[in-house]
Amino acid sequence: MALLADRGSDLLIDGKMVSGSAGTFGTINPATEEVLGTAANADAADMDRAIEAARRAFDDTDWSRNTGLRVRCVRQLRDVLREHVEELRELTIAEVGAPRMLTASAQLEGPIDDLGFAADTAESYPWNQDLGEASPMGIATRRTIAREAVGVVGAITPWNFPHQINLAKLGPALAAGNTVVLKPAPDTPWCAAAVGQLIAEHTDIPPGVVNVVTSDDHSVGALLAKDPRVDMISFTGSTATGRSVSIDAAGTIKRVFLELGGKSAFVVLDDADLAGAASMSAFTACMHAGQGCAVTTRLVVPRARYDEAVAAAAATMGSIKPGDPTDPGTVCGPLISARQRDRVQSYLDLAVREGGTFACGGGRPADRDTGFFIEPTVTRRAGQRRPGGPGGDLRPGAHRHRPRRRRRRGAHRQRLAVWPVGHRVWRRPGPRAAVAARLRVGTVNVNGGVWYSADAPFGGYKQSGNGREMGVAGFEEYLETKVIAEAI
Repeated sequence: MALLADRGSDLLIDGKMVSGSAGTFGTINPATEEVLGTAANADAADMDRAIEAARRAFDDTDWSRNTGLRVRCVRQLRDVLREHVEELRELTIAEVGAPRMLTASAQLEGPIDDLGFAADTAESYPWNQDLGEASPMGIATRRTIAREAVGVVGAITPWNFPHQINLAKLGPALAAGNTVVLKPAPDTPWCAAAVGQLIAEHTDIPPGVVNVVTSDDHSVGALLAKDPRVDMISFTGSTATGRSVSIDAAGTIKRVFLELGGKSAFVVLDDADLAGAASMSAFTACMHAGQGCAVTTRLVVPRARYDEAVAAAAATMGSIKPGDPTDPGTVCGPLISARQRDRVQSYLDLAVREGGTFACGGGRPADRDTGFFIEPTVTRRAGQRRPGGPGGDLRPGAHRHRPRRRRRRGAHRQRLAVWPVGHRVWRRPGPRAAVAARLRVGTVNVNGGVWYSADAPFGGYKQSGNGREMGVAGFEEYLETKVIAEAI
């Protein structure tokens, strides 16, 4: 059966594809502004049924205890997604505005393949650890550490890399034995709904284990954090919303994983290839219109070479034109929505009011009358505030391996470490790699190294969140620890 054959989608609740009680809402192609079709619009009653189904599937079936079944089902899901990858590719390009070239990696094919890591981890994981015998308080005891699923997981996901984030939550959560209610962003409902359809029609995942609830009402997703039947929230999104999720979840003391926004820096040391670093920074800031939490949108360079860096970054970024995401050669596509485009433009306007200037870009492309496009932009000495968009601000800094004054070192760290999900460091090869160790961030790319892979944990420090996604650490986010002590 073709995915979303009627150009609409349903909810997945308790193993069945059902209509939304609040009707439908449209999903829009951000490159053309055309309505692609409709998605089921859930209300609070639909979410209640989804949570109840997940609770029942966890409490009343052997899903959480049957590792073999879970491993087989997660591999089934990977395989069926591979079989439908071309349909998913076209859907993702249309709904997300993702450049075609990115669907061969983190926008689609990579996350599908990564499901295999989750299944392999569950298959080989040491679920029980024998602590041996001891006599605490004089009582002979045999002790075991058991790892087991947290329970019902509420997964709330954004629109920028929907398959990567949806599957990075579903894979380890399911493999670890949890049941899941997935609430995707209203901007990209079809990407999640298509996965739900394939689960219902082509896998042996039992009813209620996975539920997909699409809605244009953000308060429907907030119910997951408040509901006592939900044991854990796994949230990816903005720092502001992450704070609200934490507050809502505090009422029931549920576990909360947060992967939040970043304002990452590309730090160029004074002995580095400045032109190469500036060009790389400019190019990566344009990928998928800069819509990524770990995109290094701030280029921090030695003060004495500031003008040189501006020229190099502007030369690269000015050569990248926003284009049709269906074109295999497009690097920078549209922003996800008119709201996001206008928000980015407001921050560019604010940069000018705060004294910044543009070395290139700064507004809507002259040749794009439709679509939510913004020109790739290099901003000189902009303020701190800037949402995801194709560009970055370029500022001078004092980069010595050992800063001369403690005050300067502290100020430098503060500028880089408020939203530290990931930084890049560009330096001459040699012993100065200690700079990476001193950065209080979740990931550090040194001289173009790549951290992204299924076995590498990803996440941020401080206001970029807590916990880790992917890798064994990401798998263990979805586990509880139990100690069993038996008198002998």
